[in-house]
Parts: sequence; structure tokens; C-alpha cells
Amino acid sequence: MKINQIIRQKRKELSLTQEQIADFLGVSTPAVNKWEKGSTYPDITLLPALARLLKIDLNTLMSFNDDLTDIEIENFVDEVDKTVQEQGYDAAFQKAINKIHEYPTCDRLIYSAILYLEGALTLYNVAEVEPYQKIYETFYKRLTTSQIPEIRDTATSMLISYARNKGDFSRAEELINSLPFSTIDREEQLAILYQRQERYQDAEKIWEHRAIQRMSEIQTALINMLEIALHEKRERDADFLADLYEAVTRQFCFPEWMRYSAHLQLALVKKDKDRSVSILRKMLPAMKKEWNAQNCPLYRNADGSGSTWLSGKLAKTIADELTSNEEYTFLRDDSAFEKLITQFKDEKYSRSDSKVSRASQRSR
Repeated sequence: MKINQIIRQKRKELSLTQEQIADFLGVSTPAVNKWEKGSTYPDITLLPALARLLKIDLNTLMSFNDDLTDIEIENFVDEVDKTVQEQGYDAAFQKAINKIHEYPTCDRLIYSAILYLEGALTLYNVAEVEPYQKIYETFYKRLTTSQIPEIRDTATSMLISYARNKGDFSRAEELINSLPFSTIDREEQLAILYQRQERYQDAEKIWEHRAIQRMSEIQTALINMLEIALHEKRERDADFLADLYEAVTRQFCFPEWMRYSAHLQLALVKKDKDRSVSILRKMLPAMKKEWNAQNCPLYRNADGSGSTWLSGKLAKTIADELTSNEEYTFLRDDSAFEKLITQFKDEKYSRSDSKVSRASQRSR
């Protein structure tokens, strides 16, 4: 909140009138009224007395505290996403930066807003990413000193990724070695404790989260192993890994479209036109299907809302990449491919009512 909002809120909480505030501080009632409207500000010499009168410290009065709630931050990230869709990425970027300037010490706001903007670079197929990423890197550096472990560690992980992408491998290794190490798995210990207490739903939520998280790690590992096999011309191994990716994705009840992604990557690298079109013909329609995670006994407590909108956006990004990237020129003289993409682009994907910040985190 801004100082005028804080003065007004705290005065009302203490059941004080503007006249009483004016009398205590030796100023006029209209002066206090202007403070609360935000048209003028208290003289700096009055701030300590005003803070004492409102029973708060100077940091709170001057909005230096992290006074945004988690729900306020979540709602703001949703506003940023809406801005991207209606006004474009740069407008959303400016909106987020302005908010951060308003709450420069709110680590959770910076963390949530910058991570969302980072993910949206790919999701909305932003052409020039470097200028934005330079700014995000600055924020990540700031967040590595956060007192919140989750924020500090994630910021360090993002800097590792930046260093890797720049080819600064010594810096990446230095950052990796700075990450904390613990032999105690806090989440696992909590799940076991909840089971002993017969808090079965709480325990099950943790195990479900771990299943999804570990499955995502397996998917990432298989895709990277597939890329290595392709680079080393081990086509039989690449085929095996693509098959395995499809099988485990199916067995763990992930959205149908995901099971095709490894085989699509394999077909594109091989420049197999017929195979690529055949997979896209199944994959793109599947990306419109609703994924209800709770239909699978493995994820009874999971929230899969928003997956359809998100996969629809990813489908559009894939289609744009295939039709614009020179690497995929071999596809564009195929009538079946042209027909498929034209049909796809004529269809509209609606945004679900889900919270996009949560959907983005799950997609990373």
C-alpha cells in the first residue's frame, strides 16, 4: 500500500478522526485530509510522531515492508497475464516493473512476477528476448540474497541456466556448488508424519505432488538422453528412448498430447516429413482436450484446471515455429502439412478460468 492508504487504514483501525490526528500533530485537518487523498505528504519531521500515533514503525508507514499478501500477488500475476493477452508482452512487462518499483523489498512479488514473465517469453513466442532477460538476470541476482529459501534457490537455479546458455560454464559450476545440500528430505518426512497421524489426505497430497514432480524429472531426463543419442547418431537408442517416453507418460496419466512430443522431436530431427505430419495430426487436436487429473487415481487431489488453455497456447507456439523456422522448411512443401496447419490456425483456443501462474509453474 502507499503511504496515504496506510495512514487512512491505520487511523480507522484505531478509531481516530482526521481532526484528532491533526490535533495530536499540530497540523490542520485539511492537511491530514490531503495526506489521505495522496495529494500531499506529511513533512519529514512529522513522520516519527505520525508512526508512533498510528502504532506502526517507520518502515511500515513508508511502505518498506513486504505487505502484499500471497493472494494479492497471485491476483496481480493474473492481471499481468491478462495484459499480455490484451495489450502485448511489453505492456505486461512495464506493468510488472512498475509494481516492483512500488514494492521493491517484496521478494515474493519479484519472484512471482519475474518467473511468470520469464515463462511467458516462450509461451507467447516473444521475438526479442535478450533485452528482457538482461533485466530478469538482475532481479535473479537480487533474489539470491532472499531470506526465503525457495526464492533464493530458484533464483540461483535461473542464474545457472543463464550462465549455461551463455557458455559461461565456470560461473554455472560455481553457482551449482553454492546451492545448499541437505540429507533430510523435509517433504518426505512431513508425508510420513501425516500418515502416522492418520491425516491421510494431507499425506496423499504430498505423495501426489512428488509423483508429478518426479515424473516431470523423468520426462526431462529422457528428452535430454534422446537429444544426446541423436547427436551421437545412435538412432536405435533414440527410438527406444522416444518409445519409453511415450510409455511412461501414458502410464502416469499425463495429458495425451505429451506422449507424442518425443516422437515428434525425433521425426523432426530426422526430417521425416510423413512421420512428422502423422504425429502432428494426432498431437494438435489432443492439445485441445481437457485434462482432468482427478480422473486418474494417482492424482485424486491434483488440480489440472488450466491445462487446456495452456496446451492450446503451446500448440500455437509449435505451429508458429514449424511454419517460420528455416529448420523445418522440409515440411512446408507438403500439402498435408499445409492443410493441417491452416485448419489448426482457423480454430480458436479459449482461456480457461484457472490461475495461469499455477499452470505455468506446472508446465516448467
